[in-house]
Order: sequence, then structure tokens, then C-alpha cells
Amino acid sequence: MHKHIARRVAAALAATAVLAGVTGCQDGGDKTKGAAGARSSQEAGQEAGKRTPTQALTAAYKKTAAAKSAKVTMTVSMPASMTGGGQARITGVMGWDPLVMDVTVSQSGAAAMGGAEKNRLIWVDDVMYVDLGERIDGSKTWAKMDLKAAAAESGDAGLVKQLSAGLSDIKQDPSQQLALLLNSPNVKHLGPGEVNGQRAEHYKGSLTLQEALKGRKSAELLSPQEREKLLANMKKSGLKGYDYDVWVNGDDLPVQVNVDMQTPQGKIGTATSYSDYGAKATVQAPPPADTADLLQMFKELGTKIKQQRAA
Repeated sequence: MHKHIARRVAAALAATAVLAGVTGCQDGGDKTKGAAGARSSQEAGQEAGKRTPTQALTAAYKKTAAAKSAKVTMTVSMPASMTGGGQARITGVMGWDPLVMDVTVSQSGAAAMGGAEKNRLIWVDDVMYVDLGERIDGSKTWAKMDLKAAAAESGDAGLVKQLSAGLSDIKQDPSQQLALLLNSPNVKHLGPGEVNGQRAEHYKGSLTLQEALKGRKSAELLSPQEREKLLANMKKSGLKGYDYDVWVNGDDLPVQVNVDMQTPQGKIGTATSYSDYGAKATVQAPPPADTADLLQMFKELGTKIKQQRAA
């Protein structure tokens, strides 16, 4: 039973890793559509022609940081040759400063890995909750994972540091992703277009592994030697870099961001849009009565195993 739960949780954690690593930028929703925006499409286009790509993306960074929340729709495609390959779709609401999240993750092929085709994930107060869709530990259906507490319980200082770095990457909100793109030395303005029913200006740029690592918050927590080791591991994986396509609407808010990563197994692609910028992201933890603490469950399991071996 516990092994089964562990497999389900591992699949859910993989989905969270998708959000942590590739959360991109967003789609202006009802507050930014058409003539309801602060500027007309024509005015936005004229202004885009006067600004450099760096100036335009810097303005988008500032507006996105101030919004602090949005609804998200993300599609992630991975080659079939990769573990967990296939497609995942993530929809829901996300807030930053502080980070909160209430999303549903749909994963093709998840059942073959011991997971569910759909999982609801809630992230609040640096704790993740997963609705496993079945009863565990009696009548409870939610699994609680306090990752910091689990790392501290292990007594492994390296694990605690690694986890802290991972949490910092999860907290890279959409504005920080724009800041990451600003590290690209070759951002170009490709002109106007229409995405998700909105007129938007199209910008394109690429990042090497070194440039991407420079923009990751987690890198600030690592020593120079650890950063070099991380970069070496990234290169060893065969990842060459990142290609970004960003569409920014008339309110200086990203409409769509596509990120492609080339690997030896094939292309990993993400397409992300957001709506309802600034909408209040009310995210609450599930009721304690419906929630099983996985750390406590596995501690109890470990105690039982020791007792059985001693008997």
C-alpha cells in the first residue's frame, strides 16, 4: 500500500517539477483584451516599433511582477524516448509573492507509471498537497508533503541545501522568467501577430546553458564549485540551450511564451498562456481531516519495519 502511494506521489512530484523548471509567461485575459486594454492595438504596435526588444521586455517584466497572480494553462511535450515522455497539461491559478498554486495536471501515460491521469495539486506555505483520487490512511484522500520538513528530518545538510535551491526555482514567478530571457544576447522583435485572440508583439531569443544558469535563483545558493558541477551535469545531459518565443500584448503583459529545449532524445517543448492578471489567487490547504501527512506515514512505516526485523 505504501509503495503504491509512493509511486503515485512520485508521479505528482514529476508534474510539480515541470512547473518548477519551465513555468513561463502568460496570457492577458479579460482585463487586457482588445479595446479594453490601457492602449489600443495600433498604439501598442507604434510604441513597439519605437522601443528596443530589451526595453519592451523590461516593461513586461515590471508589469508582470506587479500583477502577482494569474490563471495558467501550460502544455508540455516530451519525446516518447524519455522517461515519462508524452504530454502534460497544467491548468489552474498561480500567485507569486508569496507563491501559491492550485492546478490540475493531466498526464498522458501516467497510469503506466503508477500515477493518475489527473492530479490536483495545491501549493501553499511551501507545502504541497496532492489529491490522489483514492482513500489513503483511512478516509483521507489528500497527501501532504512538507519537503523542507522531510529534508530536515533526514539530517542530510546537502539534501536541505539542494531542496532549498529547488524551492527557489519553483518560486521563479513569470516575471523572473522574463528576467531570465533578458539574459539572452540575441533577443529580436519579429513584429505583430495574433495569439489567443489578441494582437501581440512577437519577440524571440535564445539562451545558452551558462546564460540560463546565471538567471536561476537557485544558483545564488550554490558555491562556485557547485555551480560548475551543476553546469557540467546539464551539459552531460546533452541539453544545448533554450529557445524562447514571447508575445506581449498592448498592456505590456505576455500573452504567450513557448520554450523549446533540444536534447539527444528529441525536443522538449512548452507552450504557456495566462489569463486574468491580478485576479486574487485564493488558495487554501485541504482540511486536515482529509489530509494524510506522508512524512509521518513513512516514519511509522520505518518504525514497523524495524520492529519486525527485531522480532
